[in-house]
Amino acid sequence: MKKIITISREFGAGGGEIGRRLADSLGYDYYDKELILMAAAQADIDVSSLIEWDEKVPVNFGFTQSLFNFYNKPLSEKIFQAQKQVIRKIGEKGHCVIVGRNANAILKEYDDCLNVFVRADFNWRLNRMKDRMEHLTEAQAADEIRAIDRVRKKYCTYYTNTSFGSMEQYDIALNSSRIGVDACVRAVLALAKEDN
Repeated sequence: MKKIITISREFGAGGGEIGRRLADSLGYDYYDKELILMAAAQADIDVSSLIEWDEKVPVNFGFTQSLFNFYNKPLSEKIFQAQKQVIRKIGEKGHCVIVGRNANAILKEYDDCLNVFVRADFNWRLNRMKDRMEHLTEAQAADEIRAIDRVRKKYCTYYTNTSFGSMEQYDIALNSSRIGVDACVRAVLALAKEDN
């Protein structure tokens, strides 16, 4: 039985919903955005600043980054390091589902971890998110989805030196628009319950 499930996801593909349902089915703790609050408390960072910088790459990153110590690093660097520590503590405890935050890369050395990537066709994601982004036009919602995907890719590359969505980083990839959210949950549950 896998004690840790990480879910990386394209925006709007249903990764959060799949993660919550998995956690409920397995009786595991569920972590998503609350990880940033835990990281804020640990790093003594103002929560509003933390949310603003969540999953962002420092604007001025480059060769000068190595000259900064932890307390002089850009806020996004502090956030990532704090989240990394929180994710490792959660991983050590086990019995958890962690959505996003590059948890798959942070916990890559953990043997009892199942790393999942959830993707979906763009139009399916757009239709799914339109109701949740009702203050935006369809074109604006499409732009927002693309922008969030771009930010996640940059964030992943910058902090983990891996490629977001690249299959070398995951144990399984699921297309929620093709097989449905219910089937995704069933597939991951079956894999998580297997003894290796």
